[in-house]
Amino acid sequence: MSDYQSPADLKGKKIGVTAPGSSTNMMVSFFLEQNGLKASDVSFVGVGAGAGAITALRTGQIDAIANLDPVIGTLQQDDEIQIIADARTVADTKKIFGGSMPSGCLYASQAFLDKNPGTAQALANAIVRADKWIQESTVEEIAAAVPETYLLGNPELYKQCLTDNKESLSPDGMVDEDGPETALNALAAFVPNFDATEIDVSKIWTNEFVINANKKLSNA
Repeated sequence: MSDYQSPADLKGKKIGVTAPGSSTNMMVSFFLEQNGLKASDVSFVGVGAGAGAITALRTGQIDAIANLDPVIGTLQQDDEIQIIADARTVADTKKIFGGSMPSGCLYASQAFLDKNPGTAQALANAIVRADKWIQESTVEEIAAAVPETYLLGNPELYKQCLTDNKESLSPDGMVDEDGPETALNALAAFVPNFDATEIDVSKIWTNEFVINANKKLSNA
């Protein structure tokens, strides 16, 4: 789409997402809606999150793509894409979803938490420790610490992708207060026959383990 001018140009196009119904699919649907289009105005094609996604764009199987790093980083480095919405930034994420949107968390049944609070706390401690270390470290230090397979044979690209994503990584593991509500609203808008009124978000998430982890680490 070398002649792309505005989101309206996406109408009738094939958009590659990691998989139908995925978070990348959801992001595109929200982006289209904000720009006067419907999800039904485009065709979604599952292309995965690896080399197949890159090949799909390069060979013209899709017209546009919503994906993750290092797929986006690779295409961006090779000047093969134009970024029109970037959920790697906090500002764009809030603009697209209407608030803070948690993209990853630890979750378990209440029964598991009641039976294994120590295990849950240890996992939270590890995640918070990693979050803090990432914020305090340089991209060179992080690249040197991760398994070599993470680098995909291109350490410089890995470091660039890390730089692009670092803003969106939590500095302390805390879920923003509006995060669960944003996620609930996103599901309600995206999933057919999903009744958000049946869910009380205050009963299905907590920062308790993260707060405890931060206290432990600050006293260490």
